[in-house]
Amino acid sequence: MFRISIFEFRIFFLIMPKQSEKENDLEIVRHSLAHIMAAAVAELWLGTKFGVGPTVENGFYYDIELPADSTGAPQRLLPADLLRIEKRMRDIIKRGDKFIREEMAIDEASKLFGGLGQSFKVELLRDIKIRGTTKMEGGEEIFTGEKPNTVTVYRTGKFIDLCRGPHVESAKDIPEDGFKLHKLAGAYWRGNEKNPMLQRIYGLAFGKKTELEGYLHLLEEAEHRDHRKIGEEMELFTLSPTIGPGLVLWMPNGNIIKEELERWAKETEEAWGYTRVTTPIITKEDLFFVSEHLPHYKESMYSPMKIDNENYYIKPMNCPFHHTIFANRKRSYRELPLRLAEYGWCHRFEDSGSLFGLMRVRGMQMNDAHIYCTKEQAVKEFVDVIRLHEYYYKKLGIKDYYMELALRNPANKKYHGDDKMWQEAEKLMREAMEISKVPYIVQNDGAAFYGPKIDFQIKSVIGRVFTASTNQIDLFMPKKFALKYVDQNGQEQYVACIHRAPLGTHERFVGFLIEHFAGAFPTWLHPTQVQVIPVGSAHLGPAKKLGAMLKEAGVRAFVDGSNETVGYKIRKAEKMKVPYMLVVGDKEAKLKTLAVRIRGKKNIKNMAVGAFIKTVAEEVAERKPKTM
Repeated sequence: MFRISIFEFRIFFLIMPKQSEKENDLEIVRHSLAHIMAAAVAELWLGTKFGVGPTVENGFYYDIELPADSTGAPQRLLPADLLRIEKRMRDIIKRGDKFIREEMAIDEASKLFGGLGQSFKVELLRDIKIRGTTKMEGGEEIFTGEKPNTVTVYRTGKFIDLCRGPHVESAKDIPEDGFKLHKLAGAYWRGNEKNPMLQRIYGLAFGKKTELEGYLHLLEEAEHRDHRKIGEEMELFTLSPTIGPGLVLWMPNGNIIKEELERWAKETEEAWGYTRVTTPIITKEDLFFVSEHLPHYKESMYSPMKIDNENYYIKPMNCPFHHTIFANRKRSYRELPLRLAEYGWCHRFEDSGSLFGLMRVRGMQMNDAHIYCTKEQAVKEFVDVIRLHEYYYKKLGIKDYYMELALRNPANKKYHGDDKMWQEAEKLMREAMEISKVPYIVQNDGAAFYGPKIDFQIKSVIGRVFTASTNQIDLFMPKKFALKYVDQNGQEQYVACIHRAPLGTHERFVGFLIEHFAGAFPTWLHPTQVQVIPVGSAHLGPAKKLGAMLKEAGVRAFVDGSNETVGYKIRKAEKMKVPYMLVVGDKEAKLKTLAVRIRGKKNIKNMAVGAFIKTVAEEVAERKPKTM
């Protein structure tokens, strides 16, 4: 079967029973606004070619190709053009253009769109005729081979689109003040970089003006919290074309955050009964044939290296290595559960278009572990994994989270293993999830190729959702790797394997924390916990002595001895979101009392030196989520 990306056929062609279009819900409004936006563009730039225009979360978009200008050069929309398009959209709404639905034969539709110069629509119709309609399987559109005789089109004024609907009856049914064109982006036609690059116009749409304004405010706040922007300002990480896309360079400040998280995880895992291992980042290809990542995961793996006439791969995941350690010798039931943990380096060849700061990278260090246990132990162990997530989130002040259980779609051929195995793994995971009382939702697709999985979804303070980690009970790989133990009766049994990574990868989790805290990290995580600011050269000595006292107590203190004004030094520390600032003048030079500036608070707090050092040292040692 021929596969294409999700967005291509989501909105517009299949034979459907005629739907009632009196329904005026938000999804229909957004869909209708995509057509109205396209109609506005068609009126303003005659000869524009249109790709697809689906609804998306919070709005809609349309992909377009403007006609060439009078010199033959390609035209491109500019951000200022969005206001022109918006104005024309409101004109269309005011004049109340109707949405008229028609069914027609595919050849008739091809002739219609060919006559309009809409080559992208003609291409889509050709594929429908040759390969048939599509359906969703495992997050992809797959041609079914079912070939309809007719398709549906919609007319909005003079604009004609290939579309399945439904829509509002009239443009007047759309609130004029509930939408806004948001941004421009590039998008390859049909998601293929070999195809033409189209322009994508994004729009936002809500039922009320107040809802739109609220969301725009959230977007402003999200921009303010953009981890790439803050990462640059605070010198946390950088990406360099010299090194390669998606390969993160941790700068000294960011490396402190990364290592603090790792130290915390290692201490916690030791207390929770984990044993640490270390595995190499390359291996012979045979390992990934056993695990079936070759060929099923090959597209996300870096190309092999030829060493001693054998293919070696950089590892995209740690699991097969941990399985190999477990299988190194015979295991007794008395050793179980065995919890093997590693902050392991993995590299995955993500599509270049999907790379995004720390959130989507090609090189990652993962808070990984695999628990080998009996099936009777699996539920309790999985509950403990969920509890470990909750422990981390509570310490970080993350309160809004839930689980997403991804199951197998039996119609999708990507899944391996028999029904019994899948049903048993799902039963064990559901039982553990119910015991945990953590809210969860179910997706009837999206599982790993070898078993169901859960994703922990966490929300930042502004409501953005991030996938923090993936966890699962795996009954497939133990058979592939012969992961057995000898039970009480001397019989060999297969283990259950639990995959877990509560803190995900350094890259993605630090990216989330940057945006969640807007760079104002808890004191224990912040690269500089206390900034000491001498007023003048005469105060530098006492300031250095104070810095040394703080460091002795386990506090990261930085003495700013630069030849700048006190005001400039304070502003610089505020920009770096340092939790505590201590200005050392004549009074403070005696090192008896301090005037403490606390991040985010206007009032200065007077404290004895010993009391301040003790308070901050406890805050750091106990990893408290807030400053004093």
